[in-house]
Amino acid sequence: MKHSSHHRPIYETPPLSGDDRAVLGEIHQMRKELRHVLRTPKRWEGGLRRSALARAIRGSNSIEGYQVAEDDAAAALDDEGPIGADERTFLEIQGYRFALGYVLARGEDDYSGFDATEIRAMHYMMLRHDPAKSPGRYRKGPVFVHDERSDRVVYEGPEAAEVPALVEALVESLRSGSDVDPVVRSAMAHLNLVMIHPFRDGNGRMARALATSVLTRSDIGEPEFSSIEEWLGANTEDYYAALALTGRGSWRPSGDARLWISFSLRAHHMQAQTVAQRVQQAGETWAELDDLIARHALPERAIDAMFEAVLGYRIRRAGYLKRTGVEDQTATRDLAALAGPGILVPHGTGRGRYYTAGEPLQRIQDSRRAGRKPLTDPYPWMRPRLAEPPGDAPTAPGGDGGPRRGGRGSPG
Repeated sequence: MKHSSHHRPIYETPPLSGDDRAVLGEIHQMRKELRHVLRTPKRWEGGLRRSALARAIRGSNSIEGYQVAEDDAAAALDDEGPIGADERTFLEIQGYRFALGYVLARGEDDYSGFDATEIRAMHYMMLRHDPAKSPGRYRKGPVFVHDERSDRVVYEGPEAAEVPALVEALVESLRSGSDVDPVVRSAMAHLNLVMIHPFRDGNGRMARALATSVLTRSDIGEPEFSSIEEWLGANTEDYYAALALTGRGSWRPSGDARLWISFSLRAHHMQAQTVAQRVQQAGETWAELDDLIARHALPERAIDAMFEAVLGYRIRRAGYLKRTGVEDQTATRDLAALAGPGILVPHGTGRGRYYTAGEPLQRIQDSRRAGRKPLTDPYPWMRPRLAEPPGDAPTAPGGDGGPRRGGRGSPG
């Protein structure tokens, strides 16, 4: 495939519509307000950040069919074993956690020294547990995304020989695109990597991790709360439809990316609204947990475990020990004190024992759910548009493109 020398050989950032600019302004205002709220450290902030990362990890992997409970994703963050996930699924979750951890660790760096090696290193971190997926290496042959429902090939990536140059063009766009708003730049990095499909597997997760990386290397605010991976995981069909309508079945970098930009801005806007509600509710929850601690003369250090139980997490003794730093006997006494009045409910015995929210915490859960306000859709026309048939591409290259999903890369 030949590309004109007058154009970069990847998707270019389209001009924003008036609606896009207005929505982008609202996104940045919500991010600014979040930063202001978190400027003064809050007691509940650590738990909220941890759950935000767990939701991002869970969301991005769920798109690929790796389903885990949120507390298992949080266990991967803490280098703990899973409660419910099988070994293979948990290895995928851990791999994504390593890559996302790297992204956050490099958050203060700009893109001046960024190169394609970093993309390959992130891929290696993500898939090093499965050598058959060629972690850290570009594919050597064609890649097809296969829709198992229709038994059709629905996307064909560019030729393998083009991949190194295309990734270099993507890297160059990140180095030179500092005048583009970081939310838009993140969306374009996401689109280009998933359409280039440079790896045999892991392309979707890599694209989403790269998009988060662009945000963390900008001055957008709180990196743990800026990712849209949770939103994409909860709205996978819309995500695939947006990519399908943009990609049209094959590598066409001259295509129109305006719908994809609007879709991405919609995801950021909806996710920012969700985060704003969670931040407000976290403060309310902790006030109620303080009352419970005072009423039952419980140790204040137990409040983090109580908060996680309100989120729906299963509480384990090992995790309690790690986060409180107490002695074994103290942890045993604390958990017994929480179970006594029914604040936590024990399940199982021995090493498999865990605790879930008891009736007092369930009441707080119910109160939080009842207090959630409906989100405002900044693009009311978007979902009907995404439901339209995409012509020659009935689905999208949003997934990893690996054999488990039906996509095929060259064995060599």
